[in-house]
Amino acid sequence: MEKLVIIGLGLVGGSLALDLKKRLGYQVFGIDHNPEHIKKALELGVIDAEINLSDLKDASVVVIAVPVDKIAKITATVLDEISENTLVFDVGSVKNEICKALKNHPKRKNYVAAHPLAGTEFSGPEAAIYDLFDEKVNIICEVEKTDWKILDKALGIFKKLNMRIKMMNPEEHDRHIAYVSHLSHVSSFMLGKTVLGIEKNEQYIFDMASTGFASTVRLAKSSPATWAPIFLENKENIISSLEEYIKNLVEFKELIAANNGDAIKEIMSDTNYIKSVLKGIK
Repeated sequence: MEKLVIIGLGLVGGSLALDLKKRLGYQVFGIDHNPEHIKKALELGVIDAEINLSDLKDASVVVIAVPVDKIAKITATVLDEISENTLVFDVGSVKNEICKALKNHPKRKNYVAAHPLAGTEFSGPEAAIYDLFDEKVNIICEVEKTDWKILDKALGIFKKLNMRIKMMNPEEHDRHIAYVSHLSHVSSFMLGKTVLGIEKNEQYIFDMASTGFASTVRLAKSSPATWAPIFLENKENIISSLEEYIKNLVEFKELIAANNGDAIKEIMSDTNYIKSVLKGIK
């Protein structure tokens, strides 16, 4: 069996381990700085055994699934240890700084800068699930810098995961992802903070929370250890998106204060177009 190494045994890393073991028959080894994650991943059968970064010479594939502020450093170390034919890819949701940090590495050709747009609000090895990546988009950056055989190997894996591939440059990726993903998480965290700050009676929140509120703050249950580094690594794009968001919030507040029902309905009606944009997304 070919050797697959997962570095970072959270939701995405663990789910990749489960699916690639099932669909491609890999023997899966895990690396994680948290011994409890290793223990839980072994108990749940997410990985077959634990190894160290010095044990990568015979690895066929190495996946980097750690917080984004650690990816560049760990990937550089991994590239130092692997063989000439090993595929290395990360799953981070910020790409530009990582790609810049790795651009001059002697084994840059072994690396694929990937971002599978798949996840839930849960974290840790116990959050790993089968079929997480089915029909999800996987964005790959700087494909021209990867050896074609290594890239072909990666595309074969992503095909087995039933993912749809999109190509982007890193700057474009980070700009767009700030609006459609990172801003959503900021908004959810801050809505949760606002409600917790105003409503001190937790039972009222529970009793009165509609499905709309629950779905809107779902992302606020996400791991701070994962998302704080994302916000900082992509801060310029996130700040830009927040400025636009805040401007719209202030405008909407002022329309409510002015009892301008027609303008409120017009904004809401125009925004209803999002239904057409997102049609078909589950």
